[in-house]
Amino acid sequence: MPGHPVDPSAFHALVLLNLLFVTGAWCLARPTYRAAALLAVLSVAWVLGNGPIEGRVLVSFTLSHGFTESDILAIVGVVIAAVTVTRTRERRRYEE
Repeated sequence: MPGHPVDPSAFHALVLLNLLFVTGAWCLARPTYRAAALLAVLSVAWVLGNGPIEGRVLVSFTLSHGFTESDILAIVGVVIAAVTVTRTRERRRYEE
């Protein structure tokens, strides 16, 4: 029995999730302003595009909108981006 086709939006969400993880690791390994900016953009994109794999709703704002388990990844991404900017600024200040 052949498998059921996968919804393309789920595939796109998984690609975005992988980009978020790779960019987060890149920021931690080689902190640069570009990496931090890309991670911040991907974090926002994650909140907008994680629909098919969101998980449970943790806090509801309205009947159709809320804060989900996967939205935590966006917060972590923004925090890592902020730490990356701080590390890059300190490194450049030290090099001068």
